[in-house]
Amino acid sequence: QWVGGDALAGLGLIFPPLFIIMGITFGLGSGATTVIATNIGKKDKENADSAANHIIYLGALLSLFFIVLGYFFGDFIIEFQSDNSLIVKHASDYFFTMLTGTFFMIMSIFFRSILSGEGDNLFPMKVLGMGTLINLILDPPFIYYFQIKGAALATVISQIIVFLIFTFMLIFKKSSYINIKPFNFNFNSKVFIEILKIGIPASLSMLIMSIGLFIYNKILAMTPLPVEAIAAYSTAHRIEHLFFIPIISIATSLVTLVGMYYGAKRIDLINKIIFYGLRIGLSISFIFGIFFYTSSIYIFPIFTDNPLIINIGVEYFKIFSFAIPLVTLTMICSRAMQGLGKGYPMFIITCLRVIVISCSLAYIFIVYLNKPLYFAWYAILISCTFSSLIAMIW
Repeated sequence: QWVGGDALAGLGLIFPPLFIIMGITFGLGSGATTVIATNIGKKDKENADSAANHIIYLGALLSLFFIVLGYFFGDFIIEFQSDNSLIVKHASDYFFTMLTGTFFMIMSIFFRSILSGEGDNLFPMKVLGMGTLINLILDPPFIYYFQIKGAALATVISQIIVFLIFTFMLIFKKSSYINIKPFNFNFNSKVFIEILKIGIPASLSMLIMSIGLFIYNKILAMTPLPVEAIAAYSTAHRIEHLFFIPIISIATSLVTLVGMYYGAKRIDLINKIIFYGLRIGLSISFIFGIFFYTSSIYIFPIFTDNPLIINIGVEYFKIFSFAIPLVTLTMICSRAMQGLGKGYPMFIITCLRVIVISCSLAYIFIVYLNKPLYFAWYAILISCTFSSLIAMIW
């Protein structure tokens, strides 16, 4: 509201590269979660501890890699998606500020993955919830004085605080079941390969989703209202987090529980927990589908007073609302397979959904057939339908 529609469009441009960093981190983190949970199920605490220590060191290396990559190629990544100088400036201000907090963000995600592996989701929720609250408190004054750069700065400060709390509690106070000993590290190739075997396909799935966002931004930039379309699309993604966060939480919990039961050879409990997760997830998704369909007209004006952005965003949710249960089915089935130590189904399903179906159809509809903008949203709905069927059958 304070910075304007161009800033919303700028956020749309930085969402793909930031999503790449977060996606690869979450993917590798879920690999560590699975390995830790499976070893706990086998009552092999030594290898569970080893997996935690390996992911901490991997986080430090990954942070350095992303920071260097971001500083050298950040401008190119942003400018590739739009030639609007004002949007590019907003995107650059936000992206390069966020890049300074990369280490703290990655390490906090990995700390959370370790705790999820041992079945503790309550403590991470409290810490991350406090970080979000700090972010919200800092946002108004920082945005007022520093514009969009201030929003990024508020996020970085909250990430530093979250990292410090996790470090103190897990490494120095040793309040978790898993022992993290970064100063007494012994490399174990078997454990490291197990993390990568599950984590890399999950990371590549997130990478594919980020590439899909790049392509969608490029397609939307070819429409008659490029700024408004990108702004509406990026804002819709933020609103969708109301739905995605509980579903991701359920799916992530399935990785832990399925991994533990698989390690303990309790196939009966695996079946039970998967169907329970599906029932709860679908119940939540139907509620959110109805909520987004009926309430998006009231939600979008909170973020912008631009009537074109609001209309495009509402049109998006009128179609995407029907895809929400399908997304839930795909996510829960994919994560359940990941808990069994199978990371590649998620990658294959994501490729089919994002690149083969969604982006291809959107390009055909918008660029080749010159259809109205809302056909890009139909492409998403069609892709979600096919991917959910494939995930369930698999």
